[in-house]
Amino acid sequence: MLIFSFVRRLLKSIVIFRLINSLKEMKKGNITIKDLARELNVSPSTISRALKDHPDISPETKKAVKELSEKLNYQPNSVALSLRQSKTNTIGVIIPEIAHFFFSAVISGIEDIAHNAGYHVIITQSNESIDREMMNTKALFNSRVDGILISISRETNQFNHLQQLIDAGTPVVFFDRVVESINACKVIVNDEQGAYEATTHLIEQGYYRIAHLAGPQNLTISNNRLNGFKAALADNKYMIDDNLIKICGLGTYEEAEAITNELLDYRFPPDAIFANNDVAAYGAMTAIKKRGMKIPEDIAIVGFSNWRFSSLIQPALSSVTQPGFKMGQEATRLLMKQINLGKDEEAITETISLKTNLVVRESSLKRPSEQV
Repeated sequence: MLIFSFVRRLLKSIVIFRLINSLKEMKKGNITIKDLARELNVSPSTISRALKDHPDISPETKKAVKELSEKLNYQPNSVALSLRQSKTNTIGVIIPEIAHFFFSAVISGIEDIAHNAGYHVIITQSNESIDREMMNTKALFNSRVDGILISISRETNQFNHLQQLIDAGTPVVFFDRVVESINACKVIVNDEQGAYEATTHLIEQGYYRIAHLAGPQNLTISNNRLNGFKAALADNKYMIDDNLIKICGLGTYEEAEAITNELLDYRFPPDAIFANNDVAAYGAMTAIKKRGMKIPEDIAIVGFSNWRFSSLIQPALSSVTQPGFKMGQEATRLLMKQINLGKDEEAITETISLKTNLVVRESSLKRPSEQV
């Protein structure tokens, strides 16, 4: 009897010990399919099929499994699931800077498509540094993302780290700032046409000595906008004066302010400025105002990107709108196409070009003397 009593107490202690451990695991959120199966006295496979709404499982069992999984806060093991499916349902994004209004709009478009497709999004920023960009590509690759969307940094002038991603089989889509030499999908806006329309607008408003604050020469978008600027001048029989074309390599408004001061010190200063982006345009406006000059009476300004502040500053800034949200959507759709390709299907290479739109505001209107 003593032995029987001892065994009974020992078994009871073991049961209590297991119960305590079980409760501890539940508190940690480490509920597994086996835990659910044990609680409901069914097989783990039954739990798995019930969670997947399999037709062979009765509605009563499905209901019981659902209620218990919610009560215990059961979460599928995403790591194990991704290993079985060879997918993580996660995509990576690399942008130059999150604070940029345009890139914020792009991110919204990316998440709109990704969320509806059941994908999570990891967002990184290069801060306009090639070193940070390289670190981000490596981190995303090691995280086993299913694909990467990227807009290169201002410093990026060699592309081995990007080509290595593609060579390793990672789907990549470039957007806005793209690499022409890499054979991959791209989503761009028609920068050249946008710049052409902005410059033509200034010519039509009666301005004749137009300067251009250009972007970094290693970026395709900068060169395309410069080409559009030159084409508009040539088509309207205007002389292209290289002294009126200034490179804003840093992309800051302080740099643009300093360069504008140089232009204003010319014996024959410009009477209008087309800036590569709105930040540069704002820097130019600051320099002009500090000189006591008026916009657009003394000098007109047009920017590119149409940041939110463009309509709030005085005078309101004319600017070329980029469809950032749509760009994010289209880039993500292209990435999903690549991710979902079959093993025997060839990788797609497609370029989508989106239209721009010139928003005319006070900063580039006709001079009062020329208005009818």
